[in-house]
Amino acid sequence: MKKRNLLLIIALLSITVLLLAACGGEPELGTEKNPIIMSFVPSGDTQEIIASGDAIADVLQKETGLVIEANVGTDFAAVREAMGAGQAHIGWLNTFNYVLANEKYGVDAALVTERYGSTSYKGQFNVLADSGITSLEDLKGKVICWVDPNSTSGYIIPRIMLKANGIDPDTDFANQIEAGSHNNVITQVYNGECDVGTTYADARSSVEDDLPDVKEKVAVLAVTSDIPNDGVSFIKDFPADKRQKIVDALLAFAATEEGQEALNKLYSIAGLQAADDSFYDAFRADLSRAGINIEDLAQ
Repeated sequence: MKKRNLLLIIALLSITVLLLAACGGEPELGTEKNPIIMSFVPSGDTQEIIASGDAIADVLQKETGLVIEANVGTDFAAVREAMGAGQAHIGWLNTFNYVLANEKYGVDAALVTERYGSTSYKGQFNVLADSGITSLEDLKGKVICWVDPNSTSGYIIPRIMLKANGIDPDTDFANQIEAGSHNNVITQVYNGECDVGTTYADARSSVEDDLPDVKEKVAVLAVTSDIPNDGVSFIKDFPADKRQKIVDALLAFAATEEGQEALNKLYSIAGLQAADDSFYDAFRADLSRAGINIEDLAQ
């Protein structure tokens, strides 16, 4: 009898432990207690990115039934590292950050952005039109504004191009300034705070409302080769069913007037296309041919 009671007590205790474990487990992803975090890189006007990101999150929540919250990283690398730490689940990453996030953390591409009918873009070197600077060789001894060390068109590719033209980006400039965004680079060149600034082409359009004569005052010195566009990616092991719901909702939203307006304000995006990791293989090959280890660039 005592043995039977002991077995019953053990069984009840086991059930209690299992129930407590179940209650203490992490809530399902995409619920109020465990929202999906969608993070954006601060490549333009931060306030506009926040507003557009919130609008996109609201639409996705309505269409998918999932709880989704948007935020903007303090810098480009912050979004990548948040995804690596599981603190963000969806990232709107620039090309360099995506490739590095994929290599380090298994982040996976789902969508690529479209601008001007293309899924690739170029970087450009910007100078004052009356500066007397007419070639990349003229940049030695000048002050340069970069976007951010993790910016593809505002740092990585321009540095490769400079080296190919006999300029050491580490030693040949009088000073180097990290402006933080493409808009800031154009503004600082416009104001004469730096002699040259690197951005995507054509970042001057993004500040025309504030600087109507920017395309007259700031000239394009040179452009880079093609760079694959930025995109939308998910962390490794993100639930496949939820991922597909979000991808479908984003593609549908991008086809509406409301969606086109939000995406344009976000990053001057004209549309979205389905993609996978192989879309970035050509970019990886370009870096490899240039003798560049992508992880070294993130240090």
